[in-house]
Amino acid sequence: MNPANHLDTVYFIKLPDDYRFANSQFKLDPTVPIPVQKKDGDDSETMNISELSQEQILAGILTVLAYDKSNENLPYYRQMIEKIRPKIKVELQEAAILKTRNEEWELAEEMWTALHGLDPENKNIILNMALFYDQRADSYRKNSLHEDADAYDAFALTYYKDAMDSDPEIPDAFFNVGYYYLKKRNFSEAKWAFESFLALTTDASEEELGPNGNEKRETAQDMLNKISSRNLEDEHYHNAYELISSGQEEKGINEIRRFIQENPAVWNAWFLLGWGLRRLERFSDAKQAFEKARECEGGDENADTLNELAICQMETGDFNGAKESLVDALNMDPDNTKIISNLGYLFLKMGNEAEARKYFMTVLEIDPKDPIASAQLKSMEQEI
Repeated sequence: MNPANHLDTVYFIKLPDDYRFANSQFKLDPTVPIPVQKKDGDDSETMNISELSQEQILAGILTVLAYDKSNENLPYYRQMIEKIRPKIKVELQEAAILKTRNEEWELAEEMWTALHGLDPENKNIILNMALFYDQRADSYRKNSLHEDADAYDAFALTYYKDAMDSDPEIPDAFFNVGYYYLKKRNFSEAKWAFESFLALTTDASEEELGPNGNEKRETAQDMLNKISSRNLEDEHYHNAYELISSGQEEKGINEIRRFIQENPAVWNAWFLLGWGLRRLERFSDAKQAFEKARECEGGDENADTLNELAICQMETGDFNGAKESLVDALNMDPDNTKIISNLGYLFLKMGNEAEARKYFMTVLEIDPKDPIASAQLKSMEQEI
């Protein structure tokens, strides 16, 4: 999380009556203080109006729109920036999407937050912010930054709920929150979300559905079929996930075993059992559970199952099996740094430090801030 106070980078000045913006007829209200982005050494007492750039003003306004929600002049600033830069929303959104795609999280968050401040009632922007926080949480969780991931998950859910509270409704808000709930193993909420999406799109034309609309409807129905056929709304399953994820592994294992008694062919349940056992370092038992998950329908299509199985294979001395599992997992999810790191750990256990170093370096090429790979490489350097 980034604790910096962005408003410290802004100061306020009153521009003279004759100040003009390039290519704009916007008439200033000289009584309203205007936010200006500081340059190095700048302050409101010593700055020279003749050296003030329009970009400093625009950046200052965007910062205030993003981070000073109680500022009484927000409506004026919104009007001002849209007159000076009519395409500002399109420009910001395109830049935010690019930064998100490149996982430049801090810059992307600043842009999304500014865009939201510029148009706070726009539910499509709110949905995009939910998707942004959802993606950021997934990235952090892949890198084992679980506390940060949980925090951004919470942000995502707040924005998803806001996006769903729209008139008229935005079907994609329900579709995407369905996947959010799947990730959290909250299958009853996921079922509700996908059912809502289908209900909202039943009579929609292809044009109204937009790109991939029919594919989304098929996907939503497929998810509903899987939830129902695997009985994933069952209370024992839900309780097991909540207990294991909160550190109460023994209780969670008891709950999932009760579920498995009635639903022995559900791969998700065997995965959950293996996850709980692995967290208790009962690697041999966990290995058997993950192997059972792979035998069930759908269980051999998940990179996480193979990754978890590989950890247990490593810990029980089956290095060849672990390598095979990790390579298969990486073929399914080529940029998953958790899997690549585990290949590094595997080669360390096998005594091949040169090969291990390659994998940890690969992790840092994908994510230069990855704490696990950085720490491991540092540790290897100290041992030389």
